[in-house]
Amino acid sequence: MPEILLIHGSCHGAWCWRDVLAELQAMDQPARAIDLPGHGADPTPASDVTLDGYARAILDAIDTPVVLVGHSMGGFPITAAALEAPEKIAALVHVAAYIPASGRSLAQMRFDWPEQPLAGAIEKTGPHAFVFRDESHDPLFYHDCPEGTLNFARAHLTPQPLAPNDTALPGIPKVPRHAILCTEDRVIPPAYQAHMARDLPPGHVSELPTGHSPFFAAPKALAERLASIARAA
Repeated sequence: MPEILLIHGSCHGAWCWRDVLAELQAMDQPARAIDLPGHGADPTPASDVTLDGYARAILDAIDTPVVLVGHSMGGFPITAAALEAPEKIAALVHVAAYIPASGRSLAQMRFDWPEQPLAGAIEKTGPHAFVFRDESHDPLFYHDCPEGTLNFARAHLTPQPLAPNDTALPGIPKVPRHAILCTEDRVIPPAYQAHMARDLPPGHVSELPTGHSPFFAAPKALAERLASIARAA
């Protein structure tokens, strides 16, 4: 059974997978989470962070083929890694994530959908990064999460480098791809998640009745879904 490698989304880090990792460990499913450059404990300055750098960090963390899981923005770096070294990837899993379209950056894809729930929630911190405004954290990201989640997240959130979000990818990787859609998501509209997953095999698309942070809202259910994909891979 391949290891699961968990990749976070914008402003987050490996810390957000804490509860999912505990559930996977209880199932004897090998799993790890890493900080992308400029996130969590990684000290890379935002000005030096690129999508290629994200992909290199992921591939450097892989020794044998993994089930590579990306949340939200993490859909782009996991795809970039799979394009560069598909032999290292047993499957990709997009969790409430952007599923890249060839030639479109994440920033472009966000505006491809009529609903814009992040309008007004993003604040630039300088020429190279942005944050989500404090008042957006609870209603958009953690509204269905257990008590204490908001304080835990705020203690760990970091600015999001801009360059990776402005970089398009040249194609679609030739590896199995899965999507877990979050039906109560207030960040990436559920209908848009379904639209991005429309070309995946029907058996590779499933739903969780959570908001944008299923790793906090439903860690056991998410872990079970990921472990099932790993067993099949």
